[in-house]
This record gives sequence, structure tokens and C-alpha cells, in this order.
Amino acid sequence: MNTKRVVALIIAAVLLFFSIGINTIITIFKTDFFSSFDMLGSDALTYENVVETGDFTKRIANLKVDGVIQDVGEPSIWETVDYNHQVFLEQLDAVLNDETVKGVLLTVNTPGGGVIESEEIYQKLLQIKEERQIPIYVTMGAMAASGGYYISAPADKIFAQRETITGSIGVIMQSINYEKLAEKIGVEFETIKSGEHKDMFGGPRPSTKEELAMLQEMIDESYEHFVDIIEAGRNMSEAEVKKVADGRVLGGTQALRAGLVDEIGNKEAAINALRADHDLEDAQLFEYTMDTSSWGSLLGMKLGSMFSPSAESQVLSKIISSTNSPRMMYLYGDY
Repeated sequence: MNTKRVVALIIAAVLLFFSIGINTIITIFKTDFFSSFDMLGSDALTYENVVETGDFTKRIANLKVDGVIQDVGEPSIWETVDYNHQVFLEQLDAVLNDETVKGVLLTVNTPGGGVIESEEIYQKLLQIKEERQIPIYVTMGAMAASGGYYISAPADKIFAQRETITGSIGVIMQSINYEKLAEKIGVEFETIKSGEHKDMFGGPRPSTKEELAMLQEMIDESYEHFVDIIEAGRNMSEAEVKKVADGRVLGGTQALRAGLVDEIGNKEAAINALRADHDLEDAQLFEYTMDTSSWGSLLGMKLGSMFSPSAESQVLSKIISSTNSPRMMYLYGDY
């Protein structure tokens, strides 16, 4: 490492610590402690941003699921994540423990994601409904498919737009069989295993019929659970659900005819309906938001662009670090 590189790193480190200190001071003074600042237990600062003013004693929380529903860990100074699963669960806990929240508007814009993560959100929403006895309305964005519909199912009312892609009810598991590629480039795998199925669906060899049957049984079990979730949430029969629960996607009007959504309308229509249906006309509407305008955030993005590895090396790193372990997913599309 040459001298210029060392000096650049030292300057960057000094600027980083300086900006964090300044940002902390600014945050303390610019925040309304009583209404707009909230620490949800994560490393990031999360604020209550008031979208529409109103009665603070009865409020509507607008929660957002935007991006693939997957727990990829906390973002670092070098990178951000589209969807932060742990932060979202903390937001649900905050609603659960906040007596001033009298309704929830869940904005869903996602192709779905992990089976486990979708179930965690679903259970939290059920807990809010059962313990707080408050309404939950869903407004769907461009896409609310698979796991996105899974988490929408327990809502009291679901709004979709005509252009919304929804449905994709089902479970998928994928892996890459690179046996022929390995043979072509001269790579041989040596495997020592405790049982004949220990390396099943792993990539170096094709799966046997017996192994595929084992995995299909797992998929079928999760699929039936998905169907049960919709039956309970939408008050539909198993036959009604399974008419459209073959993995197909539907537009908003198709979903309405199938009974998967209640109304065609945008976010504003959903908010207005929630207010009118539950005597919340004068309720304050707020959302949780992360502070991305700070000096620390800006500096972090700059440092990330300056010192992050090239695109090629990032791709290579992902390939090397990947375990190729298959996961069951409530997911639509190639994400």
C-alpha cells in the first residue's frame, strides 16, 4: 500500500468519526423528543414521521414492506438494504406496545421472500389484531405476490390497484446442478458423507427420485399451510383458494373477482376507508422512517463508492461465499 493510499484512509477515518459526532449532536437538537423520535432497539435511528397531522391520542401507523422479504442482516456504512427484516419486526412490536395506535395501514410492494420471514410478519400481525383489537388495512403497490400476499391475508381489508401484480400463491425451492459444467472444466468433487442423502439437492450431482419426493413433501406441506392462511384470512373455502393457488399471478381486477382483495383503489383510498370505517377521521397518520440525510449516511455512501471492490470482484465473492443451500421461498420471479 503506497503512502497516498495510507493518507487517504487516515483522512477518511478522521472525517468519519467527526461526521458521526456532528450528526449525533444535530440529531439530538433537531428531534422532537415527545412525538417524532423513537429508538426501536436496533443500531439505526428510527423516527416517527408525521404524514398527516391529527389527534395524537388515536393514530394510524403506516408500515411499509418494500423489497424482498428476507433477513439479510443489518446494513453497514458501506451498503444499504432495501428491506430490513429485523427493523420491520421492531416496528410491529412498537405498534403492539403503543396504545395511541388505533389502526394500521400496511403498504406492501414486494415479490415475496423467505418462508420463515413471511411467517414471522404474519404472526406479528395476528398478535396485533388479537391483543390490540385494532384494524389492519393493506394497500398493494406494483407487486404484492407470494409472500407479499401471505402477509396481506390477515388484513381486515385489502386494496389493490388495477396494475398490481398479486397472487403467485405457492412455494418454490431451487438449486443449481453444475455437474456437467464441472466435468467440462475438469473439476472433480470428493465427498465424504454420513448418509446417502447428506448432499442431496446440493449441486454437484443430480437428485434422485427419492430425494425429489422428500423435497416435494416439504413443499406440499408449506403450500397447504399457505392455503390455510388464505382460507382463514379471506373467509374462503379450500376449493375457492385452490382455484387460483397454482402459482399464477393476477392483476388487481382478477384478484378482486377471485376474492383475494376487497377493493380496487390506491393508498389514499385505503387510508380514507380506514378512517371512515373505524371512526379515525381526525387520527394522526405517521410512518417509521430512517434518517438517510445525515452527514454520516452521506459520508458512508461516499466511502463505500471510494473503497468498495469492483463489480466483478463482488460477484466473485458472492459465488465463493455462497453455500448453494436451497431454501423454501414464498417468492415470485427471479430475485
